[in-house]
Order: sequence, then C-alpha cells, then structure tokens
Amino acid sequence: MASAAEQLASNLNFSTFAKAEDLKKRLWFTLGALIVYRLGTHIPLPGLNAEAFAQAFRGQSGGILGLFNMFSGGAVERMAIFALGIMPYISASIIVQLMTSVVPSLEQLKKEGEQGRKIINQYTRYGTVLLGTLQAYGIAVGLESGAGLVNDPGWFFRISTVISLLGGTMFLMWLGEQITSRGIGNGISLIIFAGIVAALPRALGNTLELGRTGQLSIGVVLAVVVMAVCVIALIVFVERAQRRLLIQYPKRQVGNRMFQGDTSHLPLKLNTSGVIPAIFASSLLLLPATVAGFSNTAAMPNWATTIIASLGHGKPLYMVLYAAMIAFFAFFYTAIVFNPKDTADNLKKHGGFIPGIRPGERTAEYIDYVLTRITVVGAIYLMFVCILPEILIAQTGVPFYLGGTSLLIVVSVTLDTVAQIQGHLIAQQYEGLIKKSKLRGGKRGR
Repeated sequence: MASAAEQLASNLNFSTFAKAEDLKKRLWFTLGALIVYRLGTHIPLPGLNAEAFAQAFRGQSGGILGLFNMFSGGAVERMAIFALGIMPYISASIIVQLMTSVVPSLEQLKKEGEQGRKIINQYTRYGTVLLGTLQAYGIAVGLESGAGLVNDPGWFFRISTVISLLGGTMFLMWLGEQITSRGIGNGISLIIFAGIVAALPRALGNTLELGRTGQLSIGVVLAVVVMAVCVIALIVFVERAQRRLLIQYPKRQVGNRMFQGDTSHLPLKLNTSGVIPAIFASSLLLLPATVAGFSNTAAMPNWATTIIASLGHGKPLYMVLYAAMIAFFAFFYTAIVFNPKDTADNLKKHGGFIPGIRPGERTAEYIDYVLTRITVVGAIYLMFVCILPEILIAQTGVPFYLGGTSLLIVVSVTLDTVAQIQGHLIAQQYEGLIKKSKLRGGKRGR
C-alpha cells in the first residue's frame, strides 16, 4: 500500500504549484542568482590580452584546463573573474572532511550538531581563501610566463589577478550558500550545473556541424545521441537505487500504555561517493598533459614524453589508470562520508537494531560489509559511465562537454533539485489539509 507521502506526490499538479508562493519565490531567487553567475563568467581579468590568451587556450583545451573550463562555465576560456570557479571551495571541503576523520578535535566538533557544523564550515572558508590565493597566484605567474598574454607584467598585475580571482571564488561561495538557504537545491552543485548546461548547446551544435560537413558520419552522430540517452537512463536508475536495511525498535511502555515497536529502514545509496571520484581521477590524469603543454617538450627525456603520450584520451594506459583511480576514490570517499560505527552507535542509543544482528560492534561490521558490496557495484557503474564516453570522444572527436562526468553532474543535480521541489509541493499540500481539518473541526465545535 502506498504511503501518505506517495499518495500526495501522485496527486501533484500545476494548480498545486500555482498555490505554492514560497516555492515560486525560491525558484525566482535561484534563477536570478544563476543569471548573476553567468554574467560574471564574461567579465575578463584586468591587464589580460584576451585574443592572445584565447589562442593559447585552444592549444590546451584537451587538458586539465578543458576540464576546469567545463566546471566554470567557460570562464577559464575567457579568463574571467570567475575562472577559479567553485573548485577551491570543493577542494577545501574535501580536505576538511578528511581531517575530521583524522583529527580528534574536529571529529568531536562534527558530533556537536549545528554549532559544530558552523565551526567546521568556517574552517572550510578559511581553507578556501588559502587554496584560492595559492591557485590565483599560480595563474598570475603562469599568465606572465606566456608570450604576449599580459599587457603589463609585474607585481601590480599579480596582486590584481589574485584579488580578482579570489574575490570571484568567495563571491561564488557566498552565492551558493544563499541559493541553498533561500533558493532551491544545493547552491554549489547548481553553480557547476549551470556552467555545464550553458556549454551543452554549443557542444551539440559543434557535433551536428561535424556531421553536416562530413567529418562525422550520420551513424556516429546517431550513436552519440543513443549513447547519451542510455547513459542518462542508467544514471537516473542507479542514483535513485538504494539498499535498505530493516531497522526495528522494541516495544516500550509509557505509564500504563504499551506502544508497539516501530520498523523503519536505513537507506544506503548505491553510489554514495557521487561524482567526486570522476572529478578527482580526471584532474590527476590530465595534469601531466597540461604541464607538458606549457613546458618545453624538446628538453624532456624520452621516457617522459612517452608516458605523456600514453596518457592521452582513448589510450589504453589512460583508460586503465582512469578506471583504477575512479574505483580507488569511490571507496576512499565513501569511507570518509559514511561511518558505520557512528551509525551503529546512534541506532543502539535510540534502541534500534537490525533483526538477527547484535547491536553495537556486530551491527557496525554488518553495515560495513553491506556498504562495501554496494560500493563495488557503484564503482563499476562510475567506471562504465565515465569510460564509455571517453572512448567515443577519443575515436570520433566529439566535444569534451558530452563526457560521462558532465552528464553525471547534470543528471544528479537535476534529480536532487526536482526532489526538493517535490518536497516543497508535498509540504504545501500537507499545510492545506491541516488548514481544512482545523476549519472542519471548528465548524463541528459550533
């Protein structure tokens, strides 16, 4: 039998949405914030030769710069004030999460609830400032080393570049937090989502243009479309998949009344790590090729040039290392974000238990066993989704934006945002039912 929430969800319609004034305000706020973000990606850095940089970027678009350009919505290609994007904040968040598993004081803060979470968020902001400053200074020095990229090299350009790029990152971090609290969806994820979606029409147009001019056959273009549809369907299926562990609570007596024991479920996502493994693996593998592109390859030893050539898109070594890194980061990040021991302790504290499993250490071992098995499936799914488009990109020359990582981010963020919208609509229906019941109760009382 369907639950009350499922029955309400099945009855959602446009009239329900029209009555949800708070939801409409949140949607308009989110849309306005994303428009501000897109405008910022077109404001160039001061003192930069835009034409020379665009020409230099085209030669490095297949490396890590192309990946960062995808996440920043084209800001790297134009070297705008949002060129760093939100990546320093994401890196700082992951570093702080790692430290909470290693440093006892941070681990204690994590258990202190809302107050501890605020302190950890503040540490994350400090880490963002530090990482953003280092990356911005590195970009400034790198731009000065390029021939004709900077109009007036020197410390003034470096300082202005650091201030502009760091200010852009901090503004995006603040904007993402505002979207999360006053809008719909996760603000940081939506900013990355908006950058990728903004570049998808151009990527699709380039693919169709290649088919029109004969550089790609019609069969390849159709294969790309079919592959994208199949990958999206697979992502939707797996991202919604859960392994539910049955949790039972014993009977309890309050006064003279005996309350029946409740049952619930502990949901374990099939892909707990999300898109983080694919981003990390891509960044690490594309880094050598990017460094080589800005270096003098003639001065490199033969073994270094051979390794860099083997790490190109579609090469066997690249594919093997890409798959291995995705699997490693899938297990590594899952171990960081989900602690079976803490989950078992919370269940024991509230009297819950898994049928047939002793509470405490045995429950933690069982949850860890189940989580390890489903993480294997999740890692295989990530490897398939990310590697299949990479092979197609390498063999056909399809634009980088149609890769598995970009599709994974777009579909995952869309599912999360739609789920939040649906939650607001269900809450709106609940409020309407409660008001009606109060009115009916008041009339009967009269």
